[in-house]
Amino acid sequence: MGKAEQAGFSQSRLQLLDKVMKERYVDGGFLNGIHTQIFRGGELVHNGMAGLMDIERNKPWREDAIVRIYSMTKPITAVALMMCVEEGKIGLDDAVHTYIPSWKNLRVYQSGVPSLVENTAGQFITTPCERPMKVVDLVTHTSGLTYGFMWRTAVDAAYRAQKINDFQTPGGLEGMMEQLSKIPLDFSPGTKWNYSVSIDVMGYLVQKVSGMTFGEFLRTRIFEPLGMKDTSFSIASNKLDRFASCYMPKPGGGLKVQDDSQKSTYAEPPKLESGGGGLLSTMHDYMRFCRMMLNGGELDGVQILSPKTVELFSMNFLPDNKTLVDMSAAVTFSEAGYNGIGFSIGCGVTMDQTQTRLPGSKGEYFWGGAASTAFWIDPTEDLTVVFMTQVMGTDARLTLRRDLRTLVYSAMTESYA
Repeated sequence: MGKAEQAGFSQSRLQLLDKVMKERYVDGGFLNGIHTQIFRGGELVHNGMAGLMDIERNKPWREDAIVRIYSMTKPITAVALMMCVEEGKIGLDDAVHTYIPSWKNLRVYQSGVPSLVENTAGQFITTPCERPMKVVDLVTHTSGLTYGFMWRTAVDAAYRAQKINDFQTPGGLEGMMEQLSKIPLDFSPGTKWNYSVSIDVMGYLVQKVSGMTFGEFLRTRIFEPLGMKDTSFSIASNKLDRFASCYMPKPGGGLKVQDDSQKSTYAEPPKLESGGGGLLSTMHDYMRFCRMMLNGGELDGVQILSPKTVELFSMNFLPDNKTLVDMSAAVTFSEAGYNGIGFSIGCGVTMDQTQTRLPGSKGEYFWGGAASTAFWIDPTEDLTVVFMTQVMGTDARLTLRRDLRTLVYSAMTESYA
């Protein structure tokens, strides 16, 4: 019996997973290349690859390809924050302005227009917050912050005008905090859910309370201990041959280059180390991170978090156990569907499978990245799955994750539930 069968999977159905994903998404012209890994019971159950990491140079996808994980950076930042919580340096119920004094008098947008002039916010009519923003509001995207790419409100427009979350922001994370102090919140903290730069602010808090740069904290406290040797905010010159190009849909079908691996801005360290979306990583490295979480915060003798802290990632932190549908400011861009989903610590969490209409387990937590990458951790089934590719803005993102999840669980022959 092979490892797949020993871990409660059908080898023939895992082969079907690869076949369907390749034919539907790679051969169909939606994705350049794909890499899927499944771990269960401490064993690598499946490792499937197809397609190209560089279409123009005809380079096949390789197991050690370095990719832009974008918002899959967020769970790593969440773990870094919880490490600081465990050390008594910060608390989830703390007011954010305790650590960012310029945020003490943040207000909520009512009306007005943003300025198009750099370093000036605009003419806004605002009202006081119903209560101060707490660290937990950042953790759950209920802070009142937003992203400029939402294209929904005047606050979003102010973010675009001021280039909030630009990796090249002068002054780095501190400069970004100063920018945000001059722009009103989209809503009062704790009242709505809105995908936002909240996790970048968490990265700043880690930097502030730890006394080291955010990147240094990640490197010395998470990446090096876990053997994540290829995860960083920039690409070293001696690793460029493993760096995948990033693509986007081309009008009429197919793909065009969005970021050429050999000409990428990732070759230089960013001025702003974005905890919300700035990291590069590999399948090996990200799976090490997921396995650590699946194993209760420990991997190969290295303890990153306590098992009780890791349990929190499977719990819904939204007020009154509401879901994203209940609390979303609007149906806007996200890295996942909304139905039946709550939010834990920097991750979505499955609350009601009848609403997701997908196989899985209550309490599994997950997220994805803008280049169509994805992961999930299912503690009930002792399972973690990581999916890597490199395509921005594909319309296939949500169906891709639906199909991936369906095919993985359909290959399972034994449930631990």
